Amino acid sequence: MTDRLVIALAQLNPTLGDVRGNIDKLRRARDEARQAGADLMLASELAVSGYPPEDLVLKPFFLDAVEEGVRELAAETVEGPALLIGTPWRDNGRVHNAVLLLDGGKVAASRFKHDLPNYGVFDEKRVFAAGPMPGPIPFRGVRLGVPICEDIWTPDVVECLQETGAELLLVPNGSPYEAGKAEQRLQIVLNRVTESGLAMAYLNQVGGQDELVFDGASFVIGRNGGLRRQLPSFREHIAITEWVRGEEGWDCVEGERIAPPEGVEAIYGAMVLGLRDYVNKNRFPGVLIGLSGGIDSALSAAVAVDALGADRVHCVMLPSPYTSQDSLDDAAGCAETLGVRLDSISIAPAMQAFEAMLAPLFEGATPDITEENIQSRARGVTLMALSNKFGKMVLTTGNKSEMSVGYATLYGDMCGGYSVLKDVYKTTVYELSRWRNQVLPEGAMGPAGRVIPERIITKAPTAELKPNQTDQDTLPPYDALDDILNCLVEEEKSVDEIVARGHDRATVARVWRLLDRAEYKRRQAPPGVKLTRRNFGRDRRYPITNSTLSLI
Repeated sequence: MTDRLVIALAQLNPTLGDVRGNIDKLRRARDEARQAGADLMLASELAVSGYPPEDLVLKPFFLDAVEEGVRELAAETVEGPALLIGTPWRDNGRVHNAVLLLDGGKVAASRFKHDLPNYGVFDEKRVFAAGPMPGPIPFRGVRLGVPICEDIWTPDVVECLQETGAELLLVPNGSPYEAGKAEQRLQIVLNRVTESGLAMAYLNQVGGQDELVFDGASFVIGRNGGLRRQLPSFREHIAITEWVRGEEGWDCVEGERIAPPEGVEAIYGAMVLGLRDYVNKNRFPGVLIGLSGGIDSALSAAVAVDALGADRVHCVMLPSPYTSQDSLDDAAGCAETLGVRLDSISIAPAMQAFEAMLAPLFEGATPDITEENIQSRARGVTLMALSNKFGKMVLTTGNKSEMSVGYATLYGDMCGGYSVLKDVYKTTVYELSRWRNQVLPEGAMGPAGRVIPERIITKAPTAELKPNQTDQDTLPPYDALDDILNCLVEEEKSVDEIVARGHDRATVARVWRLLDRAEYKRRQAPPGVKLTRRNFGRDRRYPITNSTLSLI
């Protein structure tokens, strides 16, 4: 029996499906843990496969590769440190979300996730079988409780572990970032520590996976509820933690605590990491952005430069006869401060060509939104042509406010492969832009100082598809619109509840109608970074065809 354990917490960024690469990453982390004198290294949930693997775990060849990699890694543990790793694992004909103890050259123990989440972005019941209530894992004379992620969000699993003799809790997680979630995680852990009297290490994955961003921000809570360790957010890190057995049980020795970012700083960090990993893990050489002189494209360009570096960001100005000189100047100024290439391609010839092509059928019809959408689609075709020719991915620049109410052109400004603003309301776009002008984020590849010209932030937003146009010709003021949308999308409030907040009933009803009618557009939008509790994706699943508008 030992009275001291050194446990390495490996907060890593796996690549989904890259079993060989993930095994190598775990191997390198284990080497670092060995050099630091660790007895055991804990990795995150499904670190071998990447998380969430979705229907990949229905493929036998994929599970074969996972098992081969795990057994190869296990064979290397004849000498320490041992490993606790998350992986898909077959047992008696069923596939589990598992954690395995690799020790002594073999798979020494296995435990399976009991509480499979099936809400929001999670769909684990589709592909995994639930495991039984787990007991502790014996290791060097210590009984380790290893609940997996969702297993700690209710009391039952931790209660079972405590009652069956667990002496400390090591929790591998795949918990995606969303604004305000750090406080929720901390409270959940504090609840379980208080109920069980056991110290807990909460180890979270880091990295981007499609629309999800895992922020890491792992931490350890002592038996008395005190914060013992806090790992950084949005980057890989291996923390060496020391655990000692006292008169009242096991606890973690205090160590480095790196305060997690909050507010717009955290949102910006998630945007940068989400875009960086989407581009790099999908092997795009860079991104292509239509830089309009407006705030959305300017912020998108700033995030792209911070994520990828200026040399991998190509901006294109696509002016029409309605584009103001201010917009031309602002786009040029933004490109200069960011250090990116900026080309200009007029869409006037395309507009003239479409006008001539359609003239016989449009004869006698009054110009309307059709002609405005042709401009947007001409821009989309041009950007996609450049993307096809040179390989860079088009980054769309629409924000959540616009996507909510359909203020976007299908096959026009919605063209592209990814969107960093998809889950960012317009009012938050302004907050992020002002913050970035004052702060150079840690790890950012862009320049310090003002990167978005002040006039871009202060001028009235406009699509510039006709003379003297502004967004507020069509939409309510953004502060009112965003509050109404937050109530409808994030909080599912009724019209009466929103009106009670001081909004005009007719405006609320109009926004609801716009939100409902734009569902078909959102189904065709590119993926984008999830930042809120209810992003437009698997978080929010509404039918395109429905008649609920008759109820309001």
